[in-house]
Amino acid sequence: MLFDTFMELDRRVRKASHEDEVCARFMGIPGAGKITALSFKAAEDDPARFKSSRTVGAHFGLTPRRFQSGEKDNPERISHARDSDVRATLYAAANAMLMHSIKWSSLKAWRMRLMKTKGRPRAIVAVARKIPFVLHRMWVDGTEFRLESETAA
Repeated sequence: MLFDTFMELDRRVRKASHEDEVCARFMGIPGAGKITALSFKAAEDDPARFKSSRTVGAHFGLTPRRFQSGEKDNPERISHARDSDVRATLYAAANAMLMHSIKWSSLKAWRMRLMKTKGRPRAIVAVARKIPFVLHRMWVDGTEFRLESETAA
């Protein structure tokens, strides 16, 4: 009974993501799957709400939180403001890009360089901040995500 319900929901998600042109484009990013595409599109709903693609990550709480008191100014982890479900799917997509994706892209090359200098957790968060920027630009421009060769990246 529970398995049948799960399979029905999975079928609906698969169908909705493949029938929607925007979601199908979103899934062209390595690591971004059906749930990431649907949740991002549902949460953003209108790309014209944002004047700049750079502000989309901040809308989902993917900005550094700051602790400021007197002379202290310490940047901390992400702020965790707004939609936690979308933030979790963006984090999972960023993690999947490194761990499971074998396709090479400039985004993955950038992440690999960050991982060497800053460490894996910070690199995942940095890419999770970058993915909404890319998704929003793809939605506004109507463009596809382009994979480059490893040497070009």
